[in-house]
Amino acid sequence: MRKLIFITVIIGVLLVACSKDDGNASKQEGKGTGGDEKDGIEQAGGENQYPLTGLYTDEPVDNRIIGVMVNNHRQARPQSGLAEADIVFEILAEAKITRLLALFQSEIPDTIGPVRSAREYYFDLANRYGALYVYHGAADFIDQMIIDRGIPFLNGSTYDNDGQLFTRDSSREAPHNSYLLTDAINETAEGKGYEMTAEYEPLPFLNEEETAAIEGETAERVEIVYSENPLETVQYVFDESKGTYKRYSNEEETVDLNTGATVEVANVFIIETFHEVIDDAGRRNIDFDSGGNAYLIQNGKVQEVEWQNDNGRLVPMKDGQPVGFVPGKTWINVVPNDPGMEQAVTISN
Repeated sequence: MRKLIFITVIIGVLLVACSKDDGNASKQEGKGTGGDEKDGIEQAGGENQYPLTGLYTDEPVDNRIIGVMVNNHRQARPQSGLAEADIVFEILAEAKITRLLALFQSEIPDTIGPVRSAREYYFDLANRYGALYVYHGAADFIDQMIIDRGIPFLNGSTYDNDGQLFTRDSSREAPHNSYLLTDAINETAEGKGYEMTAEYEPLPFLNEEETAAIEGETAERVEIVYSENPLETVQYVFDESKGTYKRYSNEEETVDLNTGATVEVANVFIIETFHEVIDDAGRRNIDFDSGGNAYLIQNGKVQEVEWQNDNGRLVPMKDGQPVGFVPGKTWINVVPNDPGMEQAVTISN
C-alpha cells in the first residue's frame, strides 16, 4: 500500500540548524511529524501539496488520480478502500440507490470495491478531474461512449477475476463481489498507453487560521434522505476532538471491510441539481454544469453556498468567490432539486 507520509519542514536555514539538534524527523503513516495538530487537521509541512486534500508532503504528488465506481447497495456494504479516498461523490444511479465515484490520489489502498458498472455522469466527472476511470461492466452504448470520448479507462469485465487486476470475493454474490487490486493498475494502464503521472491544480483550501474562523450555524449532525421506502439515509456526525465527520448509512457506521477503519471526512459538500430519468431502466441524466444551491459543512458549522463547475471541478462559491475546503478528505453528496435540499437534508446540533 502506498503510504501517505508527512514531514514537518522548518523554513530555510532553520531546517538544517534544528535538524542538528533534534535529529531527523521520523516518517509516520497518515500523520505529520513534529507538526501541530488542531481540530483533527494535520498541520504538517512539506514542499508538495496533494491537490484533492490540500495536505502537504515531501513525497511526489504527481501520480494520476484513480476514479473507481464503488457499489453502495446494502449487499455491498461494508466496502473496501473508502476510508482512503480523497473525494467521494455519492449520486443516485437507478431507483433510489446511490453509487459512489471514489477518487484516490494521496493514498492508494490495496483493494477497492466492490466495483460496479459505469454511468455517463460518473465517467464524465472522473474525466473532469483528470482521473483514470475504473469500472466493471456497462451497457454496450455506455462502453462505446467511453471509447468515443477518449476517456482513459479500465473495465473489470475485461479482467474479471484474473487475480491480477480484479478478483471475486466468494463470500458475496455477484454483482456485489468484484474488487480492484491496485498493485496492477499502473502496469495495466501504461500497457494501454495511458500516462500515470499528471500535474493537477489544487482545489481551494483554507489555512489553519481560516479554518478556525469558519462561521455558520451549528452542524453536529447531518442527515440526507435518498429514499423513504425502502429507507436509504446517510448521516454525518461531528467529532469535535478531531474536527471531522464520521459517516453512517442508515445509522450504521461506514467502515472498511478489511481494516475496520472508519470513514471520516473534513468536508461534507451537499449539492442540489437537476436529475432526469431518461429510459425504462431508470437511468438518469444529471446536470453538473449549471451550478446551484449547496451546503458546505466543516468544523461543526454549515454555510449556505452555491456550487459551481470550475473547469470541470465542483467547488463551493459565496458572493462570487470560491470558498475553501478544510484540508483533508471530502464527501460530495448530490441530491435532486426535486424535492430539493430543504426536504432531503436535515442539519442539527
